[in-house]
Amino acid sequence: MTVKPLHIVILAAGKGSRMQSERPKVLHEIGGQPLLAHVVETAKALSPEQIHVVIGHGREQIQNTFANDSSLNWVIQEQQLGTGHAVSQALPGIQGQANVLMLTADVPLLGPSTLQAMLDNMSASPLTLLTAMVSDASGLGRIQRNETNAVVGIVEHKDASAEQLSIKEINSGIICADAERLRGWLEQVGNQNAQGEYYLTDIVQLAAEDGYPIAATHPTKLSEVMGINSRSQLAMAEREHQNSLAQDLMDSGVTIIDPNRIDIRGQVSIEADTIIDVNVVLQGPTNIGRNCYIGPNTVISASTIGEGVTVHPNCVIDQSKISRGVNIGPFARLRPGTDLSENVRIGNFVETKNASIAAESKVNHLSYVGDASVGQNTNIGAGVITCNYDGANKHQTVIGNDVFVGSDSQLVAPVEIEDGATIGAGSTITNDVGPQQLAISRAKQRMINNWQRPTKKPRKK
Repeated sequence: MTVKPLHIVILAAGKGSRMQSERPKVLHEIGGQPLLAHVVETAKALSPEQIHVVIGHGREQIQNTFANDSSLNWVIQEQQLGTGHAVSQALPGIQGQANVLMLTADVPLLGPSTLQAMLDNMSASPLTLLTAMVSDASGLGRIQRNETNAVVGIVEHKDASAEQLSIKEINSGIICADAERLRGWLEQVGNQNAQGEYYLTDIVQLAAEDGYPIAATHPTKLSEVMGINSRSQLAMAEREHQNSLAQDLMDSGVTIIDPNRIDIRGQVSIEADTIIDVNVVLQGPTNIGRNCYIGPNTVISASTIGEGVTVHPNCVIDQSKISRGVNIGPFARLRPGTDLSENVRIGNFVETKNASIAAESKVNHLSYVGDASVGQNTNIGAGVITCNYDGANKHQTVIGNDVFVGSDSQLVAPVEIEDGATIGAGSTITNDVGPQQLAISRAKQRMINNWQRPTKKPRKK
């Protein structure tokens, strides 16, 4: 039997007025990605011949957001006249014998396996629906079945009778149909309903009247068909998404102290035996190795973390590379361009930026290392600052191996501290320091005997 090519139509033209937002609804995010991006990713997993995205409200914003995805065929719906009208705008781009899977951009949690089950039913029926049984069907279209339990139609909530409102099987809005028959059915759809719109769901009754069997598939999880129409529903979908991601990680051997208090945004991978404490935010692309500990209230963005790394509480790590055995924090901030080699120690209230620090070196307390390279086994004391910015340009500080930089020192770039050098505490270094040299730049200490500390004058009465 010849397998028909698959075209996917994603409906993304609506305004989403209940979101109370200037941003198109489909660009609101869960898991750090727009709703539409989740649906596109799922669609691509089915290997379709073409993905058509129907847009209307906010179309420039939507197209700009997906400007780097050349695989999408954009279809403009100038007037939002209903879902049936939206699908009809995409049909000219679907030629020949094909199956058309129609998705909605505000149903972001659908999995490819559920949709594949729908497609498998297309061999026996020209029309397949994704339906679900719910306890509260308020606002949703109801599935109508006849005395033999065959699907014969869908009635929208606003058009339903009291008897029909008691039905608990609902339409998810996800439909797959034979392209040729879909064209014919859509030509017959009218807009004589409470909304004055051309409903895509009307094709179900037309198919039944033509005598075709209509298949109904249920989702693997009810949350898959959760639609987003309001901020509260967006928040519920976010938590469902996060719980699913957390479950996948735990199944792969990651310990998550509280799955309800983790946020994963974008592509994140974590290897087994790593522990993620509470209120951690991970933003992709981020990769975390085995046997790590990520402490509470930590934010990690677009970074690579090797095996056995410990990140103490309240750290921020952004666009950084962390090698195995590194110890960070608490309250450390690693800014873009930070590259830490094996067993480096970054202590509390330390900030780094565009800095490479070689193995076994330490920056333990209250220091700033920016636009710098630091060699092996070097110790940078408390309160040390690399003065990298002269008000117009950034300059580089180079610190060699086995260097000791005393506390409260300033290294004024451009400057080089060579191997084995020592910087005395409280020094301001403006010239290069050679190998094994001691550099001190501070005033000589004076001792004044019997010093009388100033006292406050008594207040006048």
